[in-house]
Amino acid sequence: MDLFDPASPGAEGAFYVVNDVVMGGRSNSRVAVEGKALVFSGTLSLDRGGGFASMRTNLLPTDLHAFSGIELVVRGDGRPYKLHVRDDVRADGVRHQAVFETQAGEVRTLRLPFSSFEPRLRGRRVPHTDPLDRSRIQQLGLLVSDAQAGDFRLELLAIRAYR
Repeated sequence: MDLFDPASPGAEGAFYVVNDVVMGGRSNSRVAVEGKALVFSGTLSLDRGGGFASMRTNLLPTDLHAFSGIELVVRGDGRPYKLHVRDDVRADGVRHQAVFETQAGEVRTLRLPFSSFEPRLRGRRVPHTDPLDRSRIQQLGLLVSDAQAGDFRLELLAIRAYR
């Protein structure tokens, strides 16, 4: 099941960025359509306690309870990234995240089973929290926070739910 098609009209405006500037950091990022890819790129800065950049999109509540996980088709830069899903759209709260690795310049199809997603809040694991309610997924996001300052670039070619 397609969750996001970067080649669709309006794809560029579907995601918004949230960077560490919200807590005083200096990282920057942008989202742009290039060909059939949605490109998430920028510069990660560790200055002033920073160290993350993210992009997010809000969905209409989407029922994924019959699916096993989320499949990404990406071309990366060799850095690790995180995919997060949320079952609400509050500005702050628990996100369920899974880490995935990229290979520089290589297109990869990655399957992230829901069992690999961990509840996180502000970068920290949250024990004793409600499990992800897959029957009402309302937000998807990508995050880079690998404690390595410098440029990053991730091309997103597809996001799908798989059985």
